[in-house]
Amino acid sequence: MFYLWLLAIKLICFFPFAYTEPLDYRYACVDKSSVPPSSTYQTNLNNLLSVLTSDSAISNGFGNRTSGNDLNDMVYGLYFCRGDANATLCNSCIQYSSKLIKQVCPNNASAIFWCPFCLLRYSNKNFFGKLAVRPRIPMFDKTQNFTSVGEFDSDARILMNGLIQMGSQTPLMFGTHMFNINGTQRRYGWVQCNRDITREECRTCLSNMLDDVENCCMQKRVWRVFSPSCVIMYETQPFLLKGIPDDVPGSQKAKERGETRSLIQIIIIVVTATIAVALLAFSRYYYRSLERKKDEKEMQILDAMFSQDQSNNEENVNTDLPMMPLSTILKSTNNFSDKCKLGEGGFGTVYKGVLADGREIAVKRLSKTSVQGVEEFKNEVMLIAKLQHRNLVRLLACCIKQNEKLLIYEYLRNSSLDFQLRDTVKGAQLDWKQRLNIINGIAKGLLYLHEDSRLRVIHRDLKASNILLDHEMNPKISDFGLARSFGGDQGEANTVRVVGTYGYMAPEYVIEGLFSIKSDVFSFGVLLLEIISGQRNNKKFYLSERGQSLLTYAWNLWSEGKGLELVDPLIENSYVPSEVLKCIQIGLLCVQDNAADRPTMSSVVHMLGSDNVTLPSPICPSFSVVRTTSTIERGTSSNASTSVTVNELTLSEVMPR
Repeated sequence: MFYLWLLAIKLICFFPFAYTEPLDYRYACVDKSSVPPSSTYQTNLNNLLSVLTSDSAISNGFGNRTSGNDLNDMVYGLYFCRGDANATLCNSCIQYSSKLIKQVCPNNASAIFWCPFCLLRYSNKNFFGKLAVRPRIPMFDKTQNFTSVGEFDSDARILMNGLIQMGSQTPLMFGTHMFNINGTQRRYGWVQCNRDITREECRTCLSNMLDDVENCCMQKRVWRVFSPSCVIMYETQPFLLKGIPDDVPGSQKAKERGETRSLIQIIIIVVTATIAVALLAFSRYYYRSLERKKDEKEMQILDAMFSQDQSNNEENVNTDLPMMPLSTILKSTNNFSDKCKLGEGGFGTVYKGVLADGREIAVKRLSKTSVQGVEEFKNEVMLIAKLQHRNLVRLLACCIKQNEKLLIYEYLRNSSLDFQLRDTVKGAQLDWKQRLNIINGIAKGLLYLHEDSRLRVIHRDLKASNILLDHEMNPKISDFGLARSFGGDQGEANTVRVVGTYGYMAPEYVIEGLFSIKSDVFSFGVLLLEIISGQRNNKKFYLSERGQSLLTYAWNLWSEGKGLELVDPLIENSYVPSEVLKCIQIGLLCVQDNAADRPTMSSVVHMLGSDNVTLPSPICPSFSVVRTTSTIERGTSSNASTSVTVNELTLSEVMPR
């Protein structure tokens, strides 16, 4: 069946040019390195081509993807299909191209493959959204020449210029047209661009290709010019799949040629449709089998996690953690109804559910497109199952089924601290006594993570939206998907994948990728100042009339003896001045630039709980990450992949460090 399919695809690729010599495909092996790509890169490339092929079956003819986590072995890929090709033809063309591109460029880190119905491109460098007119490959029919040079100028340039203007403005950046020449002859034009460049860049690319025709094909009636970002074609015979007459009226011989082509078209369509249906049925069966095996494997992973040797101490994985049936979760959340949605973050959505016995639960549903994969899911399950503290959210169950990854937590009716502080009514009800209780509870929860549990845990994403409040307004730290644990005396690590939330991230973590328990201390300091002020350390505060971050604003007030001006007006009648000033000073100690200058959480808990302790003087916090756009721009010495949260949405992008 595979060889029949491959034969059908080659017929499809050959057919539009059957009236000339075969013009099936062209390719360019771009990089000139004599050193073959690494085996990891080759694996990533194979995965990428598989993903692009699958995507082309359900897309609208364009897609770009990446594969790999390490920048040294990451591969970027893109495809686009002719705008008049349906999903089946697009998918067949990409399958055909993905098989041949590895054959014609076996040891190249970058390559481009052109087939009449599609373009496929990959590279070890990020080319997304960048206009590229090189390399360009002209093609023409040697048998169809003009008698004079002037005929090209009077026909093709004027007609194709108009088509370029029209095609670059369409949503698909694709245009076709049949031109009538002197009422007796017809020409067929086609232009198309990658959809990740702008319309102006599309016009530039196509016009550039048209200019190149004068150098290669000036006296040719049939020509095509291919480049990485656009394609332009000019024909004397119809090659479009819809909207253009099938043949040119003329002699009986032309009519016979048209009938022959129509018959071939019908045969190809029937054969292709039959093969496509068979492949679709087989693919669905194979995909479902893979999904079942994947589910079983992931279930085995979780089963292994919950069946560890119980001869260790109480810090082992909680073997009583049940696996909740998916049907129960769907019923409790009304099939994940929007009415049950509690919130949404970078890793997925949280829903409220009500079980049959009336118990309320919170269901964290990992997004299928989230950057948080099974490792982060497993990480969160293992950590939460191991950690038991009154100021940590309690995990009740989990579920992996039908490509769903779900965590079931206790439901906390007062939502998050972020919600309470942003709501003026709720914020007014959150008096100083409650806020001080929340500050102490968060500090004790972090102290447990850093020093009192068997594994030293660094949360790495401590922020107001990850502090949940129970019915008595007691705080509980949640969302351990990004947490890291250490054994023994280890207390810091370095990573090329920086994750977290701007405004809460310590300077050594943002700049060097170095994180430790002091990174969490920095985040706690930001959180403490937010609780006191009722303000968020984000771009809205930065762009206000204060023109500075919350940290520098708090420092300036405190150093000028005006610390009480930082207090949220909603609690001006309930706060205790001495307690507020002490908390501001502790917060400023926690956000000092040098990690060594920051106190440990045990010191913070001691300072918060003592009325007689003498606090050291903090150093002015010169560093504060508050962005005015969601684009990350920084330059240091190495490569890094950064995943940050801006306005509670997680973004991942690759950039120089």
